[in-house]
Amino acid sequence: QVQLVESGGGLVQAGGSLRLSCVASRNIFSIDAMGWYRQAPGKQRELVARLTRGGVTNYADSVKDRFTISRDIAKRTVFLQMNSLKPEDSAVYYCSAEFGAEAHWGQGTQVTVSS
Repeated sequence: QVQLVESGGGLVQAGGSLRLSCVASRNIFSIDAMGWYRQAPGKQRELVARLTRGGVTNYADSVKDRFTISRDIAKRTVFLQMNSLKPEDSAVYYCSAEFGAEAHWGQGTQVTVSS
């Protein structure tokens, strides 16, 4: 139903910033919610930030006040601005699109934060 392409990952020093982008193949306003998840080696995938069609956001406690999710509807893009990065933020970050209980995923983008 939708293809998602992430970009913007990379290697950054602790305290630095990165902005991830996720471009959808369809109008993102037709999607119930979009979000960013991450998975570190040996750990489960976890929610980082989520944005509903109506504009409601929620964040993992570990990223509140550091990360911001936003969208550009005209560009069919969702962003994750990540500031004050920490080594524990290192993971593969995945974009998600939710249609009710069904989720679609991008291929992921690696974020590595060096100490």
